[in-house]
Amino acid sequence: MWPLSFISEDDFFNHVKTTIHQYGDKLESFDLAKFNKNMIDPIKLIFDKLVYFYSWDEIINNEILRQRDKSNNNDIGYFHQRIFQYINGCEVPASGWDIIFSTKNGINIYKDEIVSRVFVEIKNKHNTMNSASSRNTYTKMQSQILDDDDCACFLVEVIAKQSQNIKWICSIDGHSKKHSRIRRVSIDKFYSLVTGQVDAFYQMCMVLPDTIRKAVAEIYVNTFIKDSVVNELEAMAQSKGISKELCLYLLGFRGYDGF
Repeated sequence: MWPLSFISEDDFFNHVKTTIHQYGDKLESFDLAKFNKNMIDPIKLIFDKLVYFYSWDEIINNEILRQRDKSNNNDIGYFHQRIFQYINGCEVPASGWDIIFSTKNGINIYKDEIVSRVFVEIKNKHNTMNSASSRNTYTKMQSQILDDDDCACFLVEVIAKQSQNIKWICSIDGHSKKHSRIRRVSIDKFYSLVTGQVDAFYQMCMVLPDTIRKAVAEIYVNTFIKDSVVNELEAMAQSKGISKELCLYLLGFRGYDGF
């Protein structure tokens, strides 16, 4: 029996599947040319390999993972934002706000403070926002509650220090600003608010791994990623009669004096 009451099994599966499609060419196998497309840092790789006692497979695979992961945050952001289009009362607009939650019965945002609408900006981590981004987001929220006295604005954090629903205290021009309807909310508290189920986020996390496995099996049936970077480095070292370290140097420093 499907355990989530706030989203159907088909909708959840299709959303996970669509999120995986967002990965796009990051799921393609890496050859040496793709590995060095944006110029690796050979010195860092050699330091990491020798200091951490990594094998060549480990250090190359770690770098490939780093390159893949570099742009994956947007894909995971897609997952966290777009899932709310399937949840009653939630809208995911094309622009302006990440999520808008509204209900005719009123939303108890905190300690019996009731509003009809909540405008949401969702971030993976609050500390990934620089001061300018924080200031601009807070100012946007101030403007919204000035224009609409029956709303609240949330900064929803996927990775928060703790489960929370607190006033967002933001420094603007050296002054601390706060408002009871501008709040920092961990994602578990936001799921609870929109679904009416205290552990909704936990329940979603519990079904996510199996759903990803099923989606991956459907998308990549008879297909697998096979990175060839290590084999190509070994072949390069053998054909030139040089060390793998020098091969790495040549990837980054081929045109430099001495190389």
